[in-house]
Amino acid sequence: MAAIFKRETKSYYTGMVGYVTAAVSLFFLGLYFTNRNLMYASSDFASVLYTTTLIMLFLLPAISMRSFAEDRRNKTDQLLLTSPVSIPGIVLGKFLAEVVVFALPLTVAVIMPLILTAFGTVSLVSAFSALFAYLLLGAACLAVGTWISALTENQIIAYLATFGALLIAYLMNGIKTMFTSGNLLALIVFLVVLLIAAVLVGVLCKSLPVGLGVFGAGAVVLVVLFQLRPAWLLSAFNAVLGALALFQPFNGVVGGMFSVSAIVYYLSVIALFLFLTGQSLERRRWH
Repeated sequence: MAAIFKRETKSYYTGMVGYVTAAVSLFFLGLYFTNRNLMYASSDFASVLYTTTLIMLFLLPAISMRSFAEDRRNKTDQLLLTSPVSIPGIVLGKFLAEVVVFALPLTVAVIMPLILTAFGTVSLVSAFSALFAYLLLGAACLAVGTWISALTENQIIAYLATFGALLIAYLMNGIKTMFTSGNLLALIVFLVVLLIAAVLVGVLCKSLPVGLGVFGAGAVVLVVLFQLRPAWLLSAFNAVLGALALFQPFNGVVGGMFSVSAIVYYLSVIALFLFLTGQSLERRRWH
């Protein structure tokens, strides 16, 4: 695992991805820090991190898109899979390299709350708690991107699919409000989510009929339940959407509601998608 971690980390800085990611991250961190904290004399550093979450939607897919897709495109994945390193070791080595590329620019952000202490009273606990949650959020997004990268050999597709998944997670709170109203728009969003799930099933099974069958059967069930038990259906799916709102726990931390549940949530997301990545590699090893 250590050899893969070193090789992957070095490869990010052999090319331009590592430097571009660091430059963009530092630019927006410095911009919002100067604007919000220094120019307006605000001690709320967490709001700076909250503002940059939108930038993560564009940066993190660029980090994760090459993790496995590049190996498949260069036909070096079979060499990697037959190496003496275990599948979990391969996945962790690549994932930790991605986290390092994301986390290195944040070392500068550690200094920013300390600078604010020279101008007044600053809650360092709140600032560093938000920074820790920000790191976990980024790691969870990278885990999602790593899994998507393991499903394709095209880096552009991996980037766009990861961006789309993160964008949906980013907008999930707004999507949840549609389900509380119980109108036709809610059913449409149900069907769109079902279509996305059916496409994933079809890709994983490499069978268009299977994907169409999942969508058709699911659509019939959704329409029937929506007519017979709309309140029950909306309540159940609202809970599912809450679990998919990847950015919501971090928003709570920014609002001063840091909790152990937020840490457990992000660690669970990381573990789940790294497990799915490992299963995808195992499937390729035997096929």
